[in-house]
Amino acid sequence: MSSHDQKIMFVFPGQGSQYVGMGGDLIRDFPTARRLYEHANDIVGYDLLKLGLEGPEEDLKLTRHTQPALLTHSLICFELFRELTDNRVQPVLTAGHSLGEYCALVAAGALDFETALRLVQKRGECMGTYGQGEMLAFPLHLDNVRPLAEKHCCAVAACNLPDQTVVGGRGEDLDRLTEEAHAHFPRKRPTRLKTEGAFHTFYMIAAALHYRPVLDAAPMTAPTVRVLSNYTGTHHEPEPAAIKTRLFFQLFHPVNWIGNLDTAFHDEITAIVEFGGGLGSGPAPEDKRPNLESMIKKAQRGSDFSIHYHAAINTQTLRETAEALQA
Repeated sequence: MSSHDQKIMFVFPGQGSQYVGMGGDLIRDFPTARRLYEHANDIVGYDLLKLGLEGPEEDLKLTRHTQPALLTHSLICFELFRELTDNRVQPVLTAGHSLGEYCALVAAGALDFETALRLVQKRGECMGTYGQGEMLAFPLHLDNVRPLAEKHCCAVAACNLPDQTVVGGRGEDLDRLTEEAHAHFPRKRPTRLKTEGAFHTFYMIAAALHYRPVLDAAPMTAPTVRVLSNYTGTHHEPEPAAIKTRLFFQLFHPVNWIGNLDTAFHDEITAIVEFGGGLGSGPAPEDKRPNLESMIKKAQRGSDFSIHYHAAINTQTLRETAEALQA
């Protein structure tokens, strides 16, 4: 089915999708990728490409490095896809998980590459410097987790699926929460996330306040296609001031990803393309799988419609998806 017959959404993953070796295939196969990486290096003031290719992993995992590295990789994948399709495959909707929302705004024409990269560099620095706490992912519904979390001074950080809720808080508070949750739901064990803080909770308020002046000053225009807001779960309003307000609140409020997906399903999306990053134990880019695919497919279960999912996260998947959507 060609892109002309479909309503396509472009999606972009968030922190946790980065890996050492990211971008190696792209610079080997596409001159545009090397040019954009060199431009990114000039913007951030260090060798972002080398960090992504060689690590060390401990440095790449630092929030101040992860966010610019992943945004750059995701947007290079997006730009290469446009190149491979002569920009003929257009979305009707864009969305991103946490950090990925900035990529979604670039794809929708609201931000340019340089502005987005400078923003997430500052965002990552503020989150790493001023943020506190840790995070746990519970395989439980929001209604089961939130009362227990609040009892122990923790907060919901993300609603990814009906049965997947992320919580943030101090380590000792999360330990007490885990103990009580186990008593209520003994078969539902949480997973500790490797983050530098309790992202998207009140532990990020100081980071958000330091970040806001840079966000307020950033040039932004009205998007040319609709973009989903993590803060509301629905479409962004077109006014740049309103978008910036929601990006500010996004830092210390839960990512309403399930709300984003519900909105996309209501918009009758028929195809999704995911750009950048990757998950999987294999070291090479071609060993990776898209980060958001499993969540989106789980959210779709039980529905009476189907969505075609495409990855655009490495050379192989970029070429396959470009060909499939132009057939």
